[in-house]
Amino acid sequence: MVETTLSGATHHILTNDYASEWMGIEVLKIDDGHATIRMHLRQEMLNGFGMAHGGMIFAFADTAFALACNPANPTPKQAANITVASGVDINFIKPAFEGQVITAVANRRASTGRSGLYDIQIYAASPGAAGATPDPDPGELIAEFRGRSRTISKK
Repeated sequence: MVETTLSGATHHILTNDYASEWMGIEVLKIDDGHATIRMHLRQEMLNGFGMAHGGMIFAFADTAFALACNPANPTPKQAANITVASGVDINFIKPAFEGQVITAVANRRASTGRSGLYDIQIYAASPGAAGATPDPDPGELIAEFRGRSRTISKK
């Protein structure tokens, strides 16, 4: 999978992430404890009501969470570990629909020892409003995801 996107942001964990590749996730920004990603909602991502399937929104937010939890360019010491979800909650606020562009903005709220707390906001906008730059208007808030992380050994 090609990791370079409109902003040039990359992350090594996407190399073999076939789910994120299938979803067409674009990385807009990555920084320590933060990530912004974008995806276009396609027909096969909809539920029987014609709106984005909750599982698709969850998977999208979970990818932003993973990118924020794990350094894009790890030091050798960091590379010996991975950070995974220990628990998550999601609240769906509004539906999103085919053709809309959704953006997830992930931010670390707290970190101590091997544990972390992250908030991810998911927004939906019409394709024109989403633009072709890393800093488009993200649109209306459609969901909020809170993730609890744990850093563990790769072994």
